[in-house]
Amino acid sequence: MSSVIADTRFSVLDRSRTRRGQPGAQALRDTVALAREVEALGYARFWVSEHHSVPGVAGSAPTVLAAAVAAATSRIRVGTGGVMLPNHLPLVVAEQFGVLESLFPGRIDMGLGRSVGFTDGIRRALGRDKDDARDFGAQLAELLGWFDGTTPYPGVHARPAEGLRPPAFVLATGAGARVAAEAGLPLVIAAARGEDAMLRAIDDYRTAFRPSAWGERPYVVVSGTIAVAGTARETRELLVSEAWAAAWSRTRGEFPPLAPAEEVLAREMSERERGYFEDALRGQLHGTEEQVASGLEKLLTRSGADEYLVATSTYDRAALLDSYARLARLTGLTRRS
Repeated sequence: MSSVIADTRFSVLDRSRTRRGQPGAQALRDTVALAREVEALGYARFWVSEHHSVPGVAGSAPTVLAAAVAAATSRIRVGTGGVMLPNHLPLVVAEQFGVLESLFPGRIDMGLGRSVGFTDGIRRALGRDKDDARDFGAQLAELLGWFDGTTPYPGVHARPAEGLRPPAFVLATGAGARVAAEAGLPLVIAAARGEDAMLRAIDDYRTAFRPSAWGERPYVVVSGTIAVAGTARETRELLVSEAWAAAWSRTRGEFPPLAPAEEVLAREMSERERGYFEDALRGQLHGTEEQVASGLEKLLTRSGADEYLVATSTYDRAALLDSYARLARLTGLTRRS
């Protein structure tokens, strides 16, 4: 194993993807079960996400789900990837994380994003609009202030958050990298297919980083799909369910539950569907253990990332867990824990 892989932390983001024919409740139970499984494999963190009115995603209330995950595990850090701050009042978010940190001290991460609801209807239901994302920097400063006791609301306190400091991370969507640097917070950035753009954003973040009470130095978490299997065919089967969901959403405007890989591969796709499907398969880090180790070493060396947040979704849960086990083996996680 290379030293760059051995020196990198590996964590998991699970979006509670629904599988066709199964209720959303099963997807949530699967998320909790996966957290226990990857904890045993030696992963550092387990994060859950926030999506509203998406048929293919059951995870709509990340702080509630994080509480269930933390209660079902004992060592792994638990957090959000992320709470979409423009959708919420900073005081309420501070209170929620204050409760989590109080119940599970030293194990809670506060991952924060700047996206708002995906459609006009969702934004109206949330009482938000697109422009709210522009205020992310101010929203973030107010949120951190509730923990520090430095808010513009005299006599108002976020209990039990005030005085606590769960680590905060910023998801790099749009101007997120700049906000993270200015706030002195760790950055979470997608392993984009346009790797040069990702590397420029990381360089800009490190250059602009201002040390703060929340972070003394830049800290970069790269996030993306990693699929590991015994053969190329098995690896492709790991990826096709999510790729087809992406193609479906691009052609029909709705992100669906995951379908079995064999069904996706047997479909007669239109030219437009095939184009989106193949595009979704590109840029993923996948292959046998040897192939993934080689690609991972190159990415980590170029990016200088401190951590990799693995966000893989597939219809077959057994194959997904096997992929995480193979990744834990090739990165030496089990020996480290």
